[in-house]
Amino acid sequence: MSLPAWNDPARVPAVPDGTGMPGGPWEAWTGGRPAPADLPGRPSGSAAQALRDRLREGLRAALAAQLRADEDAGSAPLSGLGREEFARAVLVDLAEAHTTAELARGALLLSPEDEQRIVAEVLAEVLGVGGLEPLLTDSTVENINITGDRVFVRREDGSRYRMPPITGSDAELVGLIRDLAAHAGVEERRWDRGAPMVNFHLADKSRVFAVMAVTPRPSVSIRRHRFRHVTLAALRENGTLDYGLEALLGALVRARKNVVVAGGTAMGKTTMLLALADQIPQSERLITVEDVFELGLDADEQAHPDVVTLQVREPNTEGEGAISASDLVRAALRMSPDRVIVGEVRGPEVIPMLNAMSQGNDGSMTTIHSSTSRGVFTRLASYAVQGPERLPVEATNLLIASAIHVVVHLAEPRGERGRRVVSSVREVVDADGTQIVTNELYRPGPDRRGLPAAPPTGELLDDLIDVGFDPDVLSQGWWA
Repeated sequence: MSLPAWNDPARVPAVPDGTGMPGGPWEAWTGGRPAPADLPGRPSGSAAQALRDRLREGLRAALAAQLRADEDAGSAPLSGLGREEFARAVLVDLAEAHTTAELARGALLLSPEDEQRIVAEVLAEVLGVGGLEPLLTDSTVENINITGDRVFVRREDGSRYRMPPITGSDAELVGLIRDLAAHAGVEERRWDRGAPMVNFHLADKSRVFAVMAVTPRPSVSIRRHRFRHVTLAALRENGTLDYGLEALLGALVRARKNVVVAGGTAMGKTTMLLALADQIPQSERLITVEDVFELGLDADEQAHPDVVTLQVREPNTEGEGAISASDLVRAALRMSPDRVIVGEVRGPEVIPMLNAMSQGNDGSMTTIHSSTSRGVFTRLASYAVQGPERLPVEATNLLIASAIHVVVHLAEPRGERGRRVVSSVREVVDADGTQIVTNELYRPGPDRRGLPAAPPTGELLDDLIDVGFDPDVLSQGWWA
C-alpha cells in the first residue's frame, strides 16, 4: 500500500501530539487482519460490483420497508436472528433476479462461488460492522478516525497507525455508517444530506460520530471504551489513581456526594464515571441520561438491577419529535430516582441537572470537558446562560455551590503518552458573587499526578468518616 509523503518515517510533524513535545510520525500498518477491500479471493470487476450495488440497494430498501411495516402494525422490530434470516432470504431473491436479468441481456455472469461470496459480504456489511470488524475486535485500539479511504487508529499506549481502507469507496463508507446508524439504539437515526451529522453507539458501546455533505469526504470518528466493568481498585492497579484517592473517591460515593468528573477529550471520564458507579449500592434506583447510550449500567443486573436508561431523541424528517437532554433530566426527577447520572453535560441541561443534585437526589454524577478542575465552574456557568432560564453568573454560582460537592479532574501525566491519572480533587465550599469558593484536596504534582494538598472541610470530613473513611490516608501520596 503506498503512503503519502507526509508518512515518511523520517518526517516529524510540526503539530504537538498532546504531550507537550513534538510527536512521532504515523506508523504504517504492517500486519494484522486486512480490511475487506484487501481480502484474497474477494470478487472484483464490473460484474461483481454491479451485483454488490444491486444487493446493497435492494437489501437496504427491504429492511427499511420491513421496519416501517412493523411500526405501522405496532409490532416489535425483527430480532437479531430474525433480521438475519429475513436479510438472507432477500439477498438470495435479489441475486437470482440479478442473474436472470444479466443472462437475458447476454452479459458475463459470475461463478456461483463468487456470487455466494458477495451475498455473504453484503450480509455482513449491512447487518454487521463490515470493514470495521478487524479494528473493533482489536482490544488495543482506542480511537478510530476515518476520512474517505484514510484510516487512522490510536492504540492504548498512545501509538498511532495508518491502516488500509475499510471500504472500496466513499459511497460504500456512507452506506456502512448509514446502516449502522439506522439500527443503533432504540430507534433509527438518519444520516443524509438533510441530516449530515449523526451520533450513535455500536453494540460494544463504542461511540460513533459521522459527518458528510459539509465535508469534501465522509468522516467518521469512533471512540472506544476498553473497560466495560470498571472498579476503583482496577484503576489503582493500572496507575490512574493511588490508594488514598481510591479510598477517598469510594467514600464520596458511599456518602452520597454529588460528583463531576472532568478532563479533556479521551481522558477517561466515562471510565471513571463507571468506576464510581460501581460503588453505588445494589439496592438503589438509578436513572441515566445520555445523548448516546454508552454507560451500559443496565447491562449488569447483578450490580444494578433497578436502572432506567434515557437517550436523547433527534427530530424526525419534519423537524418534530425531538427530546433534549434537558427534557430527559426533568423527566428523570419524576421517576423516583435515588441517583441521576448524566453521561455528559454540554449545554442547557446543566440547570435541571443542578436542580436534581440540589433537590434531594444526592449522590448524582456527570462528566464535563474542562482542562482544569477550576475551569469546570466557568464551563458550567457558560452552559447555564444557554438555557431558557438565562441565569446570571451570581445565581448560577449559588446553584453550583448548593448542588456540587466535589470535582474530580483527569489529565495525562508528563512524558507518559497514552496514560491517564487523577490530577486534582476539588471540594466545593461556597459561592461568593462571581466566584466559587473551593478547597483543593488533591492538586497536580510535578508530573500532574494528584498529591494531597488540604484536608476536607469539617462537614465533608464528618460525612466521609461516617461511611468508614480513614482521613489518615490523605497524609501522604501513595503513587508507586
